[in-house]
Amino acid sequence: MKSRYSLWKLIKEGLTGHSSWGAAWRDAEPQPSYDTIIIGGGGHGLATAYYLAKNHGLRNIAVLEKGWIGGGNTGRNTTVIRSNYYYPESARLYDLSVNLYEKLHKELNYNVMFSQRGIVTIAHSRHDMEAAARWVGAMNSNGVATRMLSKDDIARRVPFLDVSATARYPVYGGFAQEKAGTARHDAVAWGYARAADSLGVDIIQNCEVTGFRRTSDGRVTGVETSRGPIGCNKVGLAVAGSSTVLANMAGFRLPVTSYALQAFVSEPLKPVIDTVVLSLATGTYVSQSDKGGLVIGGALDHYPSYAQRGNMPVARNVLGAIAEQYPALARVRFLRQWAGIVDVVPDSSPIIGRTPVPGLYINCGWGTGGFKAIPAGGTLLAHHIATGQPHRLAAPFSLDRFTTGALIDEAAASGIAH
Repeated sequence: MKSRYSLWKLIKEGLTGHSSWGAAWRDAEPQPSYDTIIIGGGGHGLATAYYLAKNHGLRNIAVLEKGWIGGGNTGRNTTVIRSNYYYPESARLYDLSVNLYEKLHKELNYNVMFSQRGIVTIAHSRHDMEAAARWVGAMNSNGVATRMLSKDDIARRVPFLDVSATARYPVYGGFAQEKAGTARHDAVAWGYARAADSLGVDIIQNCEVTGFRRTSDGRVTGVETSRGPIGCNKVGLAVAGSSTVLANMAGFRLPVTSYALQAFVSEPLKPVIDTVVLSLATGTYVSQSDKGGLVIGGALDHYPSYAQRGNMPVARNVLGAIAEQYPALARVRFLRQWAGIVDVVPDSSPIIGRTPVPGLYINCGWGTGGFKAIPAGGTLLAHHIATGQPHRLAAPFSLDRFTTGALIDEAAASGIAH
């Protein structure tokens, strides 16, 4: 059992030169077989392994990651956490995640730096305001507290935003969810890894899955990896933009297309924005990290890609829109840029549960919203793997909806860009 992090532990280690902290988790060697293998060492994969152990008492579990823990989308996003979705099914799912995030630091004994600074969505026309009123009504009826904002409200909340009569993107008002916020992406991955390891989960890095071992009737019995074959009874996939690659290896197709989603971080500034701000007109969103850097995102690169770099036209459009809307920030310098590979499905809602291959389960399709859903995604996939039945919150998000037509089209409904 790992020692608990605490103020007393920090003081004690400080007095002894910080020489005996120990590794946060073991760098495990693969065993010949496990009861359950989770493919993907990002937030969703680690959370699934953790909840399998914590909530369902399973211990013989391995997490296989082809690179390093948190090196995929978990470390390549803009860290926004919210639940202001239009449909009841989505609202319940994402609100579960927000509620789990609120107590995650205590549960994991790890500071994930969850800051509930709220999210403000800006409307730029009369039609935007009409749509915003409809969205706010739906969100409140779903139990997600959201409120309308006037132009003056937004001017007070976001003082650097251009709300003048001559603004290129005029501000009419908007709405806010105050429970929303941001967390430290690396800390979420590290916290789940440490907690899962303490419950006996083997975390195996630099272990790429290259195929599946199956019986004559198609049931999964193990995986082929770059470090040799590993047997198992059940497999969970949590690999985001690589979901189609693994599904193809297993012999079925997913309604998923992978795109690059860029993000940008500026040089550190004194505090200028105390919330997350999203523009309906430009699709850009911005917040300020605890280090002072502006964290900025925008639209997808609209062509399929696995390249974690993005393209210049999207970068130009995103940064240009930020400079137009926040003139005082126009000459701020940027430190770095990256792209995550997001898994987009036709209705912009996730896929959680069993696949056509017996013994193989999947958590994918979060698109640009995977980070905010990590605790919920892990909880729900773990439930299905352990019990064989979908959790009631996950049932609407099964793969079967693409044959029945029961889609949950948040892309058309919520009007929110990320």
